[in-house]
Amino acid sequence: MKKLFAIISALCMILALAACGAPSGAATAGDSAAASPAAPQETEPQDAVGNDGAGTPAPVAASPAPADAGENSTPDSETDSKILVAYFSCTGTTERIATQVTNLLNADVYQIVPQEPYTDADLNYNDSSSRTSVEMNDSASRPAISGSVENIEDYEIVFIGYPIWWGQAPHIVYTFFESYDFSGKTIVPFCTSGSSGVGSSASNLHGCTSDAAVWLDGTRLSSSISQSELETWLGGLELGLLE
Repeated sequence: MKKLFAIISALCMILALAACGAPSGAATAGDSAAASPAAPQETEPQDAVGNDGAGTPAPVAASPAPADAGENSTPDSETDSKILVAYFSCTGTTERIATQVTNLLNADVYQIVPQEPYTDADLNYNDSSSRTSVEMNDSASRPAISGSVENIEDYEIVFIGYPIWWGQAPHIVYTFFESYDFSGKTIVPFCTSGSSGVGSSASNLHGCTSDAAVWLDGTRLSSSISQSELETWLGGLELGLLE
């Protein structure tokens, strides 16, 4: 009898120990999930706002939005100003510099094109009867221009480039200035020449645009001017153009 009781007690103890050691199903699932790495999250696709025009979205670099972005949303009046580079050129010298200025400033460009193109004979300074000689000796001459500037009122800064003829700006440049209203604009004159300086050419042009808000001093630029020299000149104008 005692022996039987001992056997039964031993069996009960074994069963109790087995029940305590077995983990519950819920606990096992929770541990497994915690130990597994999280599945990678898929990012939202970019809107096709940078479309390259061929139907394929251009890559857009993701960047975090700056804190307080709303406080700095007002555009800078200087960096958002519209700039026009207008120029007159017969031999291409002034055109090259005007193109460089246009590219440096990301500006709009307008070439003053004569309605009647100048020929080599017209540019013969040694012939007193040549077209340019007659025009420059007549203060009232205003050669006609082909085409016009659209929305001149939109521009805040206007560069004007021209060659020096007989110490002055060609009279077609006067035609240009007398054709538009430059009220409130900043005018930046520059010229090219073989040897002459800007002289009184810029101040004489100023006389027909007295409504401009600011008229800067004229500058003679060398035909061989480098990009770094142009940048120095533009920076020295103190208009915030290269900022």
